[in-house]
Amino acid sequence: METERLYFTDPYLRSFQARVVARGELGGRPAVLLDRSAFYPEGGGQPADTGILGGVPVLDVQVNESGEVWHALEETLTGDAVEGTLDWDRRFDHMQQHHGQHLLSAAFESLYGLPTVSFHLGAESATIDLAAGDITEEQRRSAEDLANRIIWEDHPVIARFVAPSELAKIPLRKAPVVDGAVRVVSAGDFDHSACGGTHPRSTGAVGLLHVRRTERRGGESRVEFVCGGRALRDLRFLNALVTGISNSLSIGANELDATVARLRESEDRARKRVQTLVEELSGYEADQLVANAPLSSGTPIVRRTYTDRTLGDLRYLAAAIAVRGGVALLALSGEKAQLVLARPAESSIDCGKLLKEALSTFGGKGGGQPAIAQGGLPDGAWLDAALDLTLQKLRSDPLLRSA
Repeated sequence: METERLYFTDPYLRSFQARVVARGELGGRPAVLLDRSAFYPEGGGQPADTGILGGVPVLDVQVNESGEVWHALEETLTGDAVEGTLDWDRRFDHMQQHHGQHLLSAAFESLYGLPTVSFHLGAESATIDLAAGDITEEQRRSAEDLANRIIWEDHPVIARFVAPSELAKIPLRKAPVVDGAVRVVSAGDFDHSACGGTHPRSTGAVGLLHVRRTERRGGESRVEFVCGGRALRDLRFLNALVTGISNSLSIGANELDATVARLRESEDRARKRVQTLVEELSGYEADQLVANAPLSSGTPIVRRTYTDRTLGDLRYLAAAIAVRGGVALLALSGEKAQLVLARPAESSIDCGKLLKEALSTFGGKGGGQPAIAQGGLPDGAWLDAALDLTLQKLRSDPLLRSA
């Protein structure tokens, strides 16, 4: 039995009376089929409505090929005569985003001949995919401006079923893919689209449309946007963010760009200075470590384990030890231990190969260049054993020193 869809004639209907005509399951949940329903079933990129039916939460709504609208429920519904109440905030939000999509798609097509390939309405934002490799900033702004102009002009939105004989008289943005009567949604004279979704009574109800960003996805471009209440939440969030940062820096919001640029330049200079100091300190430390390291075939071997350094610090220190004629076997202890192995230029040892072989014994991975390599262990408890094995391989390697 095909369900009478009340939202077709009144998308602002928030509650209704209906009768249960069948019971079953939907997505592993108890479900009911009603003779009439104001709940929108998922389709056309628009999510399903939720709400309450006979005192039971409605979790999902789907329509089958026979036009039966099934309502998935949180628990079994008793009784045949029921009252349904929509989650109106969710419905109105979806109407704002969906109609905003119609206007944005029409704007891109009318301005640049770029058709919309697909539409998705998510919980935080909505997206359209355009048949275009790239979208310029000028195109984005122009389409956004045009869509908002149509919103603020508050054109009437009319949704009606049109017979095939009358359809040819309407300049549809995209040809319909269904047979028989087609539901057409018109935004004044600006846009006419075949659509089964819910829409506001006028374009002004969309409130505001803001394009967040665009990105290229293969041969198409994805445009992410928000409308109405979502756009207001975006504005409030960004305003609070800018105000907070401006206050913390004791500057005006209009000074943020220049201030951030100066801070980044200062940070870059400081980072380079720190790197220089780390390299210098690594040299001083390497002098002491090499001087006091035990010898193997005349080559100092420095074995050390650290807990308060970075892997980058270890690589600097290992390189400094190697320059001073020593072999560095350094490690960072932790839940997942890391090791660095480096050898002097006059040695022919392949650090990458040796470290890979040693760590593989303990389920670890390693590799790199012959002169310096690094690796890790999945379990830090094996660190000492891995260091012992690596040191054993080093001492037994005939290439520890060149001939």
